[in-house]
Amino acid sequence: MAEPFTFVVDADGVLRLAPRRSEHVVCAGGEAVLSAGEMSFREEPGQWTVEEVSNQSTGYCPDVSSWPAVAKALDRIGIARPSGFTHEVVFRGCRSCRELNIVREEDFICVFCGEDLPRRWNVTERDR
Repeated sequence: MAEPFTFVVDADGVLRLAPRRSEHVVCAGGEAVLSAGEMSFREEPGQWTVEEVSNQSTGYCPDVSSWPAVAKALDRIGIARPSGFTHEVVFRGCRSCRELNIVREEDFICVFCGEDLPRRWNVTERDR
């Protein structure tokens, strides 16, 4: 499998790809996005297929609920895809210390200060 690409789905629903070492915010031209992450492809007879796709983007920290935007963008250009993210990253902002956390194994505790993290995605909230 080749190295994955950085991807964003821009506000118009267009899929944009960049080399993996590119920042998501740069790939999006600094604009808001519907989703972001990493994506790899494989060639199958007569078509390209998404082999793996995640919402792993610390620039945008998209919620796992952003998958429909990715699916729609891929469907629009005729690329076969899985039914959802093959690797989901759960981002939460701590309301106490304001640090960004990646939740692992359903452990909604801030790794920086030990406070409970919200169950609902909150990365864009000003007060986290």
